[in-house]
Amino acid sequence: MTRIDAKFADLKAKGKKAFVSYVMAGDPDFDTSLEIVRGLPDAGVDVIELGLPFTDPMADGPTIQLAGQRALAAGMTLRRTLDLAIAFRKGDDTTPIVLMGYYNPIYSMGVETFLKEAIAAGIDGLIVVDLPPEEDSELCLPAQEAGLNFIRLATPTTDDKRLPRVAQNTSGFVYYVSITGITGSAEADAGDVAPEVARIQKASNLPVIVGFGVNTPEKSRAIAEVADGVVVGSAIVSRIAKGDSVADVLAFVKSLSDGAHSA
Repeated sequence: MTRIDAKFADLKAKGKKAFVSYVMAGDPDFDTSLEIVRGLPDAGVDVIELGLPFTDPMADGPTIQLAGQRALAAGMTLRRTLDLAIAFRKGDDTTPIVLMGYYNPIYSMGVETFLKEAIAAGIDGLIVVDLPPEEDSELCLPAQEAGLNFIRLATPTTDDKRLPRVAQNTSGFVYYVSITGITGSAEADAGDVAPEVARIQKASNLPVIVGFGVNTPEKSRAIAEVADGVVVGSAIVSRIAKGDSVADVLAFVKSLSDGAHSA
């Protein structure tokens, strides 16, 4: 059982919904990013999504793109991202970390080397948005054999014919993208999300966590009420971009987690 599996089992036993936060590793710099990530569990974050900076983040809107550019300019790489996870793990051995990004940096490092180093760094799961199920032999299956969860995205355009293929080798949880388009481009609507979550739950026994378009405590609660949990990314990253203090960023995260946990 991975840390992700254990976390969702614990939340289910307590009748609680999950709050997942996304931050870009190394944004705006390594030390500040590490301070933020270290503070996330106390701010109510159940699972940390750690963004892997990449030059061509095709699923991400301007907010996340700019975060990646800031991180790259500050010297972040895949290895430095793993270094950040290692530093976090020195003080927290329980909070799950999901590395979210694109395949190119992993491919460049080499899958075998990457998996070995990711596990050593305390990474629990992967979301690699540009690897479809048809490419499961590239990374998904080796990752799962190595003991990592491989988390797949489902979207409003994932029809009933496609959904079983998407769910087939997914583990940890299913990430439902609540809107069509890029991150930060629209707001999620609970009325639209609810039937889609129910449809996914019929195809998979995994928790369904909803992301994209959640940006307020009220929205966090509304979406968590119709799903197993909620992900917030762009709204948090935008606070970092504005230069908010670490304390202010974490206070905002706490308001979002309180919203999800009150569902």
